[in-house]
Amino acid sequence: MRIVIAGGHGQIALRLERLLAARGDEVAGIIRRAEQAEDLQAAGAEPLVCDLESASEDEVAELLRGADAVVFAAGAGPNSGTERKDTVDRGAAVLVADAAARAGVRRYVVVSSMGADPEHRGDGVFDVYLRAKGEADAYVRGHAALDWTILRPGQLTDEAGTGLVRLEAATGRGPVPRDDVAAVLAELVDTPATAGLTLELISGSAPVSVAVKAVAGN
Repeated sequence: MRIVIAGGHGQIALRLERLLAARGDEVAGIIRRAEQAEDLQAAGAEPLVCDLESASEDEVAELLRGADAVVFAAGAGPNSGTERKDTVDRGAAVLVADAAARAGVRRYVVVSSMGADPEHRGDGVFDVYLRAKGEADAYVRGHAALDWTILRPGQLTDEAGTGLVRLEAATGRGPVPRDDVAAVLAELVDTPATAGLTLELISGSAPVSVAVKAVAGN
């Protein structure tokens, strides 16, 4: 498969690129700055330089053309203000969804956030973030041209992955290593039967492949 990851220099994205490249997939990552390219190449991914906050739908579609799947893993980051929550966490996810549809790429996997809700109240940065992610998720779910899956991890940690997770429509809150989020994403990309599902993810007791197969069967 050829898989393009938006937000290709993110912590989860770099882990995912290594996993996909190691299993033999052709991987590309969209990055904002050319100096990030070396890290992607080290992970086995082709760097594609494009600023998703200023690019046109046509420009992004050209980068996605020929892909079998797209993963949206971009984020404004914890130190960004409310404006970039809208332009990246919402706007870029919408842009990439539309560009994927234009490029004829149906499979679209989104890294969202537990608690994302377009009706979330509050004016704090994290409130705006949850609202932006919720609005993006709602837009993607309404996109008839996409076979989408939305993944909402719990509290992200940098602990070594265990390969054991809980993946359900509603898990309740809890931590999950970024390693395990990447492993679940790799399985989701390869499991089209999960299309149309919004899933929460925390650490648990089921091996990643078993957890993904279980939700795909529901």
